[in-house]
Amino acid sequence: MSSFNDDGSLVGLSRRDAAPGMSASSEHVLQERGFDVVAALFGTPDAPPGKLPDAALAMLMHGIILDFVARRLPGPGSEVLAQEIRFAMDPAVGDKVVVAGTIAARPSEETASIALSVDCARGRLAEGSVLVRLPAEPVTLRPEARPDIILHSHRHLERLMQSAARAPAVTAAVAWPCDRDSLLGPLQAMREGGLKPILVGPRAEIEKAAAAAGVSLDGAELLEAATPVEAAMAAVRLCKEGRAETLMKGSLHTDELMGAVVSREGGLRTVRRISHVFAMDVPSYPKALFVTDAAINIAPDLMTKVDIVQNAVDMLHALGNPQPKVAILSAVETVNPKIPGTLDAALLCKMADRGQITGALLDGPLAFDNAISRAAAEIKKIVSPVAGDADILVVPDLEAGNMLAKQLSYLAGADSAGIVLGAKVPIILTSRADSVASRLASIALARLLAAAQGKRA
Repeated sequence: MSSFNDDGSLVGLSRRDAAPGMSASSEHVLQERGFDVVAALFGTPDAPPGKLPDAALAMLMHGIILDFVARRLPGPGSEVLAQEIRFAMDPAVGDKVVVAGTIAARPSEETASIALSVDCARGRLAEGSVLVRLPAEPVTLRPEARPDIILHSHRHLERLMQSAARAPAVTAAVAWPCDRDSLLGPLQAMREGGLKPILVGPRAEIEKAAAAAGVSLDGAELLEAATPVEAAMAAVRLCKEGRAETLMKGSLHTDELMGAVVSREGGLRTVRRISHVFAMDVPSYPKALFVTDAAINIAPDLMTKVDIVQNAVDMLHALGNPQPKVAILSAVETVNPKIPGTLDAALLCKMADRGQITGALLDGPLAFDNAISRAAAEIKKIVSPVAGDADILVVPDLEAGNMLAKQLSYLAGADSAGIVLGAKVPIILTSRADSVASRLASIALARLLAAAQGKRA
């Protein structure tokens, strides 16, 4: 069987090393992205794992077996000459599979026949044999030589939008939708039956933007406002009077909209501090990842962070997660008085223990790698139900959150939706650079939150 060097590189068996009776095994959990890969290869990227064609599932099983041969027995350097695999049961997402192999014979000096089986808790998935040609000398495979495959499918936001499609349509006051993308988002949501937009701004400019985009304003209500500030105040007033269930940012500046929202006279304040959440669909992460606060609170103190956490937790409850896992991020995973964020993280966790934050599992401080990677957490001997499986990432300040969200978008290929919480209505706060798809996902979030608020009322 293959072995590891001190530097983590993998060394395979050579012709003189391999002998009948040598055996090895490996185990891993089947992740959804593995099914996504074969679905994409077979031209059915939207097919759920349980609806994949038999040939796609067979390819997945072949991949598991060939990976075992290439990495475990005989390991790097071996060349598959023939294989005979019998499939007994379809694999499923979440199966913990055990691949076992034994060198059954050496038909020649150069070759070896390996008997294989693939099992999970439900029973045997496959069995058979593989004939391989062995290398003359041991071959070493360095860890970095194995590439990762990342699919940019953004399935998590698609599911969110599918859930929103079952919720009632919401009326949205859209402040200053005077360019293409800020207008197309609400209009497309209206065409799909999810939004009833009230477009607040100068009629002439809105009509000009609609004509340039080649869309009709039929079905949308228009409310005249001469300036962005006037539009923001009028849109907030519509929400406060109950004529709109959500507020949406158009092409005005964020501070112009939020100034009207937090106004003590006519704003939408509640007892909670207002905060922002990015719903991130990161192709390499197995579920939606929520980042807070990356847009509103610049340098939040401890009590502001309490509201930031509770706002995000309540939102995930509305999305169907009864106990989200919250990672309080810092640069390190230990409490250090010289890093104030680690002290806040420890206090937030203790406040959750005492019921001052409810409905979630909290842990921190956690470095980013420990929050999203079980392997990183295990290396640092962090035992936690949150580490490596976080739903919500709470950043220490706005700069860190903004950088994290944009890195995920531009370097990791993530799609995102943005929402502001803690006000009397959900606020769809998108960037002027956001795509129409991102705006539609943000509208879907607001629709689900408005439906949840309606149920509580």
